[in-house]
Amino acid sequence: MKTRAITAFFFTIVMLGSILLGAYTFSGFYLLLSLVALLEFYKMIKIGGIRPHRNIGVVVAALIYITTAAYHFFQFELKYLLLMIPLVFSVFIAELYKKNKIPFANISYTFVGFVYVTIPFCFFYSLGFLMNFEEYSFHFPLAFLLMLWANDTGAYLFGMKLGKRKLFERHSPKKSWEGFFGGVFTSLVVAIILSFQFTEVEPIVWAGMAAIISCFGTLGDLVESMLKRSLEVKDSGSFLPGHGGFLDRFDGLLIAAPIVYVYLYLLIH
Repeated sequence: MKTRAITAFFFTIVMLGSILLGAYTFSGFYLLLSLVALLEFYKMIKIGGIRPHRNIGVVVAALIYITTAAYHFFQFELKYLLLMIPLVFSVFIAELYKKNKIPFANISYTFVGFVYVTIPFCFFYSLGFLMNFEEYSFHFPLAFLLMLWANDTGAYLFGMKLGKRKLFERHSPKKSWEGFFGGVFTSLVVAIILSFQFTEVEPIVWAGMAAIISCFGTLGDLVESMLKRSLEVKDSGSFLPGHGGFLDRFDGLLIAAPIVYVYLYLLIH
C-alpha cells in the first residue's frame, strides 16, 4: 500500500506538470505516453499468441499524433493524414512474409491498437485546443483528469464501504453499483468546484462532462478488464510499482476522451 501511495503521488505530480508547463511539454509528454501505452497493448496481445506488427504500428501511431499536433500548432491540414495510407496498408504486405496460421488476426490487432489507444489519446490531447484550435489552454485536459481521478477515488471508497450490488461481475468482480454512483457523485463535486475557477462554459456543461467521464470512464475500465481476462494477465505492464502499466492507469481515458471531446465540441462550436 505504501509503494502504491508513493507511486500515485509522484505520478500525479508528473501528470499535472505535463499539463501546466505549456503546450510543448503537454504535446511531447502525451506523445510518449500514448506510444508506451500502445507498446503495452501489443505486448499483452502477444501473450494470446497473436503477433501484431509492432514497429509499423508505433510509427503510424506517432505520425497520427504528430499530425494532430501539427494541425493545432501550424494549421497543418488533416488531409495530409492520407499520406499515411500506404504505410498503414503495408501491414498486409508485411504479413505475407510471416509464417503464421492466423495472419488476419495479426493484421486486425495492429489496427485495433490505433483505434483503442492512439486515437483516444489524440482526442484527449485535442481538448487542450478545443476553445481555440490554435491556442493551448490547460483547463479542459486538467479538468478531465481531475474528474477521472475523482471518479476512480469515489468509486473505490464508496464501493469499499457500501458496495453490495455487483456492477459487472463477469469482468470486474470488485466493482459495485454503490461504488459507481459514489464515483459519479465525487466527480460532480469536482466539476462544481472547477466551474467557479474555469468559466469558459456554464456549470451545467462541467456537470455533464463529469457524468460522461464517470459513465464512459467506468466502461473503459471494464473494457480493459475484459481484455486482460481474455489474455489471463493481471496488469498491462510493471512500470508503475503498485499500479501496473500505463494502459492500466489510462483505461478510463480511452473510452471517455473521444465522447467528452464530441460533447464539448458540439456545445462550444
